[in-house]
Amino acid sequence: MSLLDWIVVGAFFLLMIGIGVWSKRKSSDSGDFFVGGGKVPWWLSGVSHHVSGHSGVVFVAYAAIAYNLGFTMYVWWALVIAGATLIGAKIFAPRWPRLRQKLGIQSPTEYLKMRYGLPAQQTIAWLGVLMKLVDIGAKWASIGVLMNGFTGLPIWQGIVLSGAVSLVYITIGGLWADLLTDFVQFGVQLVAGIVILIGVGQALSARGLNYLSMWGELNQIEPNFSSPFNGNYTMLWCALYLFAKTFEYNGGNWNLAARFISTSNGKEARKAELLSSLLYLVWPLLIFAPMWAGRLLHPGLEDPASQLYPLLTETYLPHGLIGLVLASMFASTMGMTVSDINTLSAVTQRDILPVLSRKFDEVMMGGAASLRLARIITVLFTVVTVVVGLNKDAFGDIIGMIITWFGALVGVTGMPLLLGLFKRFRHSDGTAAIVGIFFGVVTFAVSQIWKDDFPADWVTVGPMLVSGLFYLLIGAINKARGVEVPREVDEMLDYVGTNDDHVVA
Repeated sequence: MSLLDWIVVGAFFLLMIGIGVWSKRKSSDSGDFFVGGGKVPWWLSGVSHHVSGHSGVVFVAYAAIAYNLGFTMYVWWALVIAGATLIGAKIFAPRWPRLRQKLGIQSPTEYLKMRYGLPAQQTIAWLGVLMKLVDIGAKWASIGVLMNGFTGLPIWQGIVLSGAVSLVYITIGGLWADLLTDFVQFGVQLVAGIVILIGVGQALSARGLNYLSMWGELNQIEPNFSSPFNGNYTMLWCALYLFAKTFEYNGGNWNLAARFISTSNGKEARKAELLSSLLYLVWPLLIFAPMWAGRLLHPGLEDPASQLYPLLTETYLPHGLIGLVLASMFASTMGMTVSDINTLSAVTQRDILPVLSRKFDEVMMGGAASLRLARIITVLFTVVTVVVGLNKDAFGDIIGMIITWFGALVGVTGMPLLLGLFKRFRHSDGTAAIVGIFFGVVTFAVSQIWKDDFPADWVTVGPMLVSGLFYLLIGAINKARGVEVPREVDEMLDYVGTNDDHVVA
């Protein structure tokens, strides 16, 4: 990192803060702060959904898989998520803004009180908050690791720096700051990706190759390098991963649901997710192409996760552009962390605090008090997650935090959250949701204790399948017993399931 590179990174951080300050004028209450007043255009929501769906892990762990196993990295990650978002655009995305129209929700879990009752809502909200605290901490830690690889600075300094910058712009500007910085961050990622694509392409050209002709040599180095399924990433793995990601990317991961809630109607939400799906088809090809070429240009790397992308950057790019690539990695991860914190604050303010104390009831009505509380909660959560990131080793390091903690809960809590939007599952009540979550978590715990006895495919989606099985089973029992569904629940489900995108509550 030269002085010019540091200037580029510094300019990036200043731009993020500037956007946050500019966005302050667009927030007058918590409705603006958390869901943009329901006025976010589809193209901005779609880009933000895409940016908020991946982090710096793409340039670390995924880079190693691309280097070692080849084209399958694109298939099981990017292509599968493109499919999950394409499915969601049809059946999930339009339901979220209709919930806001009907019930005035500002958080993804707010509707669960009517749908399942208070105990189930609080179970999902509290588990989700605990899950997100660890997950966001892991993302801060990944930023520290990336900065350490590029600059040699201690990991904790990267965590604190990125946390401090994010704290300023998300606290001031709320969702609008998050969305606008996501858009700018994607532009930074796009420019940096094209630059490194060209730089590595020139290195291939010096060897008489290009990105299309290199596959012949790559297949000689690693058989099946160009195969869509390689190593442990089989067709079954991809099918199960599609199942899991369909729930996660359409609302199981709360910050992604917030992108749809903030649009004006179902039609806009559908267009937003279609745009995100298209980006997952195209953009990852630009990211992974230099990584695949890296297997030819730099064979025999012992630790491609930490070596590959910094090596490609410093070898094939001039100073200044190295800083741009590092800024793009910051952008990739900060897009996720900031959107997570914004939604986490919404769930806490709207769904948890009013249950803990009646004095918080007034903030549900909006106004300056709700905005002030939203900012206070955002500050607290940012600080707590940075502290978690600084103590990552206590949670099993980054991989342990993301897989062991986040993976245990996102699927089993996402199942009742999304299936609860459909009338065909209306007989699955609060008991079904709580029992399903309980057995899903138990299944995950068992699979971790005796992980050597369970195939990786089962560890990935087994808890979700068990959770969904109990959820549907209890719903079927309720239906057979003739248990009545509350009238307001039926009305809400009819509304969110309508095909009329112009309906107004």
